[in-house]
Amino acid sequence: MIIGVPKEIKNNENRVGLTPAGVKELTKLGHTVKVQRSAGEGSGFTDELYETAGASLLPDIESVYGEAEMIMKVKEPIKPEYKLIKKDQLVFTYFHFASSEELTHAMIDTGAVCLAYETVELPDRSLPLLIPMSEVAGRMAIQQGAKYLEKPLKGRGILLGGVPGVKPGKVLILGGGIVGTQAAKMAAGLGADVTIMDTNLNRMRYLSDILPANVSTMMSNEYNIRAMLGQVDLIVGAVLIPGAKAPKLITRDMLKEMRPGTVLVDVAVDQGGCIETCTPTTHENPTFIIDDVVHYCVANMPGAVPYTSTIALNNATLPYAMQLANLGWEKACAQFEPLKKGLNVVKGDVVYQSVAETFDMPHVDIDKYFEKVVAGL
Repeated sequence: MIIGVPKEIKNNENRVGLTPAGVKELTKLGHTVKVQRSAGEGSGFTDELYETAGASLLPDIESVYGEAEMIMKVKEPIKPEYKLIKKDQLVFTYFHFASSEELTHAMIDTGAVCLAYETVELPDRSLPLLIPMSEVAGRMAIQQGAKYLEKPLKGRGILLGGVPGVKPGKVLILGGGIVGTQAAKMAAGLGADVTIMDTNLNRMRYLSDILPANVSTMMSNEYNIRAMLGQVDLIVGAVLIPGAKAPKLITRDMLKEMRPGTVLVDVAVDQGGCIETCTPTTHENPTFIIDDVVHYCVANMPGAVPYTSTIALNNATLPYAMQLANLGWEKACAQFEPLKKGLNVVKGDVVYQSVAETFDMPHVDIDKYFEKVVAGL
């Protein structure tokens, strides 16, 4: 198979879809990998490293899309890329369709096969291709939140860890999944007073067992959230419903209950956000202020640490990419249920139910694509 790796063109996105190590593994299996020149520079991987690993370098993004059967990238295609995607081409990346009706319609119009990292799902319901970036984003949420609590950046002027004689800052984390757990570990490590909320009592029992003593758990509901708003300095939104929009746990009116300089970090913003007043921002202009509350809503947070993020992501995506390249998407998805769950839009059909429901679109059963494939296995 011919695998194409374009340079990411989203604002300040420095990650790349495939490392030189990944290129080496795919070319050893007999596949052809074509990488756009300078695609890996933002992550610290030179063109020379890709060539040494066995990749062919192409001069521009048009050439990569034009020659590849499968595209491997990091972020969802943006408007300049829509016209480059070909009918029947496999695009393997993060899509987060539920947050963008425009993107959904654009991919339907291409007739491409869109396999989303974030909805590949194992039998235990874990999301193996989302976990690495969730781990990065959870840790970064505290790193960024701590920075924007500084007074020159319009925060409350709080040092999260405090000092002897001064109490530490207070952090509220909404969601006890991968993002929330990593955020809690990071905040606890700084010495903050941390509360993590979730709706799953068993998950909270687990978190209570594994997290340090300066982390408390609390049932997530509107009453408890409102009760905490006036006490905390940093709030991290870490809610995920796979393939669907995040619920709005903090509404516009709740900002009035927060102290001036409180910082909100909505990690769920790439799925629509769990904070009503959050809209996607960029690393170039990461924050805005409403009612004296600082909002940090960067939709590609791990892109700020691309070396770490790219390697972590590729560690997870490469085995799946190898299956897709070896078998083709139809056979790979027919044989391996987790990959099949990654299919969101296939040849003009919306095959992921949550995306169809979000935009009130017709939903097509993905199994229609596999009847002949399964019969031939």
